[in-house]
Amino acid sequence: MTTLVLIALAVLAAPPADRGAPEGPPARGPIIGRPAPGWGDLDWVRGEPHPWASLEGRVVLVRWWTGPGCPYCRAAAPRLRAWHEKYAGDGLVVVGLYHHKGPGTPVRAEVGHLADMLGFAFPIAIDPGWDTLERWWPAASGREFTSVSVLLDRAGIVRYVHDGGTYGREEAAEMERRIQTLLR
Repeated sequence: MTTLVLIALAVLAAPPADRGAPEGPPARGPIIGRPAPGWGDLDWVRGEPHPWASLEGRVVLVRWWTGPGCPYCRAAAPRLRAWHEKYAGDGLVVVGLYHHKGPGTPVRAEVGHLADMLGFAFPIAIDPGWDTLERWWPAASGREFTSVSVLLDRAGIVRYVHDGGTYGREEAAEMERRIQTLLR
């Protein structure tokens, strides 16, 4: 009887199943299948502030970026722009969260200018002190990159994590396939 109770407790403590996530390469990260932790204290630079509740019922792609000086951010920008343009009408919200890596405090106007340089027309916010990044993709998880992308389903559950760097051809195809599946 004790063994049965321990097994039941282990099942209840496990993260929710990845129901609705498309098949393919495994979704990476400790937050997969869990509700996204929410924004925290962001400074919205472009687009109206997006309260967490306003995203209910939408598929959300969140990408942390640092600007054109980051080769990964620069290389990922065309894909992010294309997904925003192609799927916004179907319910995809792309959100760019700027996390400052330089000295000093980021200036809103400068972040807006950097977003313009990358051609970002989607909502942009500054993640001061990387607080939101740490809640979503903690350094303790062994991350190699901070330019992570997180894909949420319409219920706000994390379904896929591209753990940073750029989107190679295969990674881009996988992300787009997952976006399409979640939008269906």
